Amino acid sequence: MKEITLWFKRLPLELIFWIGSLLAILTIDPEAGHHFSLCPLDSMGFSWCPGCGLGRSMSLLARGEIQASWSMHPLAMLAFGVILHRIWTLIKNLKTTHNYG
Repeated sequence: MKEITLWFKRLPLELIFWIGSLLAILTIDPEAGHHFSLCPLDSMGFSWCPGCGLGRSMSLLARGEIQASWSMHPLAMLAFGVILHRIWTLIKNLKTTHNYG
């Protein structure tokens, strides 16, 4: 049990964050009328934001709806690639170094 606890303590917080964000994206219902938003521009009352719809678009992409994903936000594929690359890099660094950086 001590070994498992030590292994979890060595996980970088950023890796946990990115894996959690991908899991959250998979649980988003892109067809819902109202959605939760952490967007500061939306909070200030602006109706347009360059990232608006990115999470819902990534959710559609994860479900295989490529056309709908592209029409909602064309950068969803790039965002998925960047997040997956970062997760891969963090896991690779976890295996090779203890500095996580």
